Amino acid sequence: MSTLTRLIDHLGDTLGEKAFDMRVVRENELHLRLAAGTPLALASTLEADFDFKLSLMVASDRRTERSCFEISYLFASARENLFVHATKDVPASGNAARSIATFSLPASLYEREIRDMFGILFEDHPNERPLVRHGFWPEDYFPLRKDAARVEFADNGQSFPFQRVGGEGVFEIPVGPVHAGIIEPGHFRFSVVGETIIDMKARLYFTHKGTEKLFEGRTPTEALPLAERISGDTTVGHAMAYCQAIESLAGVDVPNRARYFRVVLLEMERLYNHIADFGAIANDTGFAVANSHCMRIRERLLRLNAELTGNRLLRDGIVPGGVAATASLSDPARLAGELDSVLADFEEVVEICMRNSLLVDRLEGTGRLTRKTAEDHGVLGYIARSCGIDVDTRRDHPFAAYGKLEFRVPVLEEGDVKARALLRVEEVRESVSLIKQAAPRSTEGLRSVLLRALPAFEPAFGLVEGWRGQIIHWVMADEEGRLTRVKIKDPSFVNWRPLSFALLKNIVPDFPLCNKSFNQSYSGNDL
Repeated sequence: MSTLTRLIDHLGDTLGEKAFDMRVVRENELHLRLAAGTPLALASTLEADFDFKLSLMVASDRRTERSCFEISYLFASARENLFVHATKDVPASGNAARSIATFSLPASLYEREIRDMFGILFEDHPNERPLVRHGFWPEDYFPLRKDAARVEFADNGQSFPFQRVGGEGVFEIPVGPVHAGIIEPGHFRFSVVGETIIDMKARLYFTHKGTEKLFEGRTPTEALPLAERISGDTTVGHAMAYCQAIESLAGVDVPNRARYFRVVLLEMERLYNHIADFGAIANDTGFAVANSHCMRIRERLLRLNAELTGNRLLRDGIVPGGVAATASLSDPARLAGELDSVLADFEEVVEICMRNSLLVDRLEGTGRLTRKTAEDHGVLGYIARSCGIDVDTRRDHPFAAYGKLEFRVPVLEEGDVKARALLRVEEVRESVSLIKQAAPRSTEGLRSVLLRALPAFEPAFGLVEGWRGQIIHWVMADEEGRLTRVKIKDPSFVNWRPLSFALLKNIVPDFPLCNKSFNQSYSGNDL
């Protein structure tokens, strides 16, 4: 008996046959429509009995077609490439749903986001503070509703309700939202005793720009440039997740040539970001020469990127259905040689850094994130793998051509800045190996296939292991084949908050070092 069959039988026995209407849409997906009061029971059963984790929550305004809002829950198996996609109606009149925030910290974030953007309330939610909304937004303004009108308003200086930490000798240090250098805005409020951090609260969403709203009404092709620009350093990751969601909805298979070429592009993106990050971490210890060399190596990679797609950040390489006609790899052997040279160059920088006792002393034990805290927050990517959590979408839910390639998922246990730096080094080595395997298989055959008509109001999703971690795009089209709802999850959405825990008992001067070792995206989080 397959896991999916056992799962169907178990859910019927545990929750009752009247708890949901069931239909299997694809071989590895189970779609359910939930009755009232079942999301928490479903989540508990899936995690306890089948090791499924909540990956995403999505709200949709379906009042025009169905006179209700919908909330979709996406659960992914940690052991098999299986998904449960459950949908629940929320009456348009009551605008209230049962919260599952006490079951899952990520669910708390999703529900707060949905409350801010749709005005849907969650009963018994433990945190009433806004997530996206700033204090000067009109009370009745919910921008992702279909009837939301464009409203002109401006910052009136209203402060955010931070939780205050008091006591003898406790002081607050506000940092941001405007920072020195070229960096996006975020506000960090430290509570300190002397220089020791006892609490840190972050306020984000200063770069909220209505990204998900901008997808609405566009055709799949028209929306691609927007997907590429969600987070400037993750062009390929977001474009691929978006295209995979569209391809899943259209029911088309991407040609093998495109699958392998997508691997090449995604790993090239991982390479230039990880190498730049290692240099930036070294720079925050005062070792600027290492950063200069890493940026020099990054420049070599950006020039290779331009050869592959015509763009240094790899834009215009991936399209719905495959890869662009202008994206090409004419000489895989030359690319392999260049990457061997890049890796040797980078390895020399790493060796010099790790022989520097002053640098290593700053990294060891600094910004330690425990595995338990990381698991509670549902962290992803190199943050998770650096504190002992063995997750990687390339292996766990294979996409593109990763299921046909040999690679190792590096995992370290310490959870400190040093572990996050060294994990990047290990991933650089694996990326070079993956590109060398995939490149020779990406030069012949069809580049892309035509999309079929998109079914109306059917959900689909795409998962990608971007360089920061798992990226999810969830899409739904209308009767005309235009996008009516796109939900985006950058790994930064769940990775930002654990930074506060990693900083505890560290000193204020170590914040830049810890922050850089996390290196989350403001734009990808704020949307």
